[in-house]
Amino acid sequence: MNNDLTEDSLHPSSLDRLDRRILSALQANGRISNQELAQAVHLSPAQSNRRHKRLESAGYIQRYEARLDAHRLGLGVTAFVHVSMERGQHKEVLKFQRTVGKMPQVLECYAVTGDFDYVCKIVAHDLKSLSDFLLGTLAQLPGVSSVRSSICLNELKCTSALPLD
Repeated sequence: MNNDLTEDSLHPSSLDRLDRRILSALQANGRISNQELAQAVHLSPAQSNRRHKRLESAGYIQRYEARLDAHRLGLGVTAFVHVSMERGQHKEVLKFQRTVGKMPQVLECYAVTGDFDYVCKIVAHDLKSLSDFLLGTLAQLPGVSSVRSSICLNELKCTSALPLD
């Protein structure tokens, strides 16, 4: 098997064990040096770097980021908010999507099936600031018909690491 995959051949089914080990190591520590990465996956630094760069250029690695501690930064409330949109308001839906994408309080937002149109993960300093944001900002967006929230009592697991097995 060729260990030097071309960009065109990097499809999920063609990722080999070494590619998956590189991705796993990078998920665990995005600041890992090339030397440490090479040692972790048992490749030479040159081979490790070449594969790493190919995985990046093929789009498997979207970005690198630092995970901050929300509580230490005074963001003590996390809520999952279900948003319903008025039916037949296509222009308003597009505005909603663009607007929500720019709101720093909204960490994640997904269009979903079921009783609601969107589920958003939102952080706030306290319950009052969450209430102000939900009632004064989110619920006031054109096309929004209802907003329901669930407050997170305890975070049991929070990760962005994908299963690579």
